[in-house]
Amino acid sequence: MGQTSETARSPLTLLTPDEELFQSSVRQFARERLQPLVREMDEKAVFDKTLLAEFFRLGWMGIEIPEALGGSGEDFFHCILAIEELAAVDPAAATIVDVHNTLVNNAVLRWGNEDQKQRYLPRLAKDTVGAYAISEAGAGSDAFALVTRAVDRGDHFLLNGHKLWTTNADEAGLFLVFANANPEAGYHGITAFLVEREFTGFQVGKKEDKLGIRASSTCELILEDCRVSKENVIGKIGEGYKIAIETLNEGRIGIGAQMAGLARGALDHAIRYAKEREQFGKPIADFQGVRFQLAEIATEIEAARLMVYNAARLRNSGQPLVKEAAMTKYFTSQVAERASSLALEIFGGYGFTKDYPVEKLYRDAKIGKIYEGTSNIQLQTIAKLILGSR
Repeated sequence: MGQTSETARSPLTLLTPDEELFQSSVRQFARERLQPLVREMDEKAVFDKTLLAEFFRLGWMGIEIPEALGGSGEDFFHCILAIEELAAVDPAAATIVDVHNTLVNNAVLRWGNEDQKQRYLPRLAKDTVGAYAISEAGAGSDAFALVTRAVDRGDHFLLNGHKLWTTNADEAGLFLVFANANPEAGYHGITAFLVEREFTGFQVGKKEDKLGIRASSTCELILEDCRVSKENVIGKIGEGYKIAIETLNEGRIGIGAQMAGLARGALDHAIRYAKEREQFGKPIADFQGVRFQLAEIATEIEAARLMVYNAARLRNSGQPLVKEAAMTKYFTSQVAERASSLALEIFGGYGFTKDYPVEKLYRDAKIGKIYEGTSNIQLQTIAKLILGSR
């Protein structure tokens, strides 16, 4: 029996005209404006300020922020499309857009009160980069082992601590900082604070010299009696752990989009080169050993993309997504590493040099298994959900 219009469902990869137009515009920008600057930004480990300003102008830093507050008024799926297309050219650029939208904007939209939304969302949409600060020296995979403290001083809190691995920190003007306001309550004391860069007692410290996504800044944060008004507590006191869990679950879909985009970019380079490079009198794409490897990884990339789109559609529709988000991040990070490795091998000796883009994608891919929850953490989450709490 045929499906009725009510029961019919669109294929996951079939985009609406609006989504298709948006995807096309990001793809064109990435190829024409971003691509020429990728190598220089990677070598200098600095993201081009002009490009960042264009991200704001084009609305990519406020995708879900309502139009009335200066944003684009689009949905989460548009965020995923932007991240994927940017990552196909430069995963570092995708990281900036990803963290800003899926973690910081997301937290303010979902957990901020009306005053906080009015004060910060227009800035986040216009010119202020957001950063997400939870990790510490002893709080990585065990994120809630953080020791940064928030002491109640009546109308304000004093924050003291040392954050590590804060993405976007070098460019950011607003930081979502997690600190424990009641250590006796364990993780139930963790609270989220909106901290402006200019706040007294707040300092951005050392910038990390990284293997990959080098143009995306990662810095330490130093808080020494950092004064934060109670008006800047996001959500309720003690609700920080819940905010962190829920935003990171959705952020993992963003990482999935990064990895799927990176993998596709690597495959595109490999296919073009395999058609051009001749050995033994014909293009290496004519050899079965090469053809089958390309076909295999193309299949994995399609599966990864389907997982990303499914998780993003679940989020748009308000459906549970913890398992799907964990699976998406776990699988896409594996695919990205395999795709970039294969692309480098297809290029042979050239792939091992910085003159060609695949060695950078190979370096960039590794972080997918690490940040916003390592692969082992994703497996632990998946196992818990399929086996039940044990």
